[in-house]
Amino acid sequence: MLRFYLVVSNIIVYFAVKSQYIGIMTQQEIGKAIKDRRKKLGVNQQTLADLASVAVNTVVAIERGEGNPQLSTLLTILDTLGLQLDVNTKLLEYETM
Repeated sequence: MLRFYLVVSNIIVYFAVKSQYIGIMTQQEIGKAIKDRRKKLGVNQQTLADLASVAVNTVVAIERGEGNPQLSTLLTILDTLGLQLDVNTKLLEYETM
């Protein structure tokens, strides 16, 4: 499963598509993944903003890896694009031994 990680309040959060693992991503990589998915679906930023009921400036900022969107906003955009968000507990070193 393709997983995109985002740290929110010290909790590792990831959203998943398909069935490949890629690890923890930066905010810029998450934005790029959202942009790539939007383009793959043939949707422009304004249409995505309208469908997700967010401002187009929010979509632009997220795709650039800028700003600090509310989790609810990110979830709405992901859902609109057919992506999902999953949360896992971060493994500590002693747990992997």
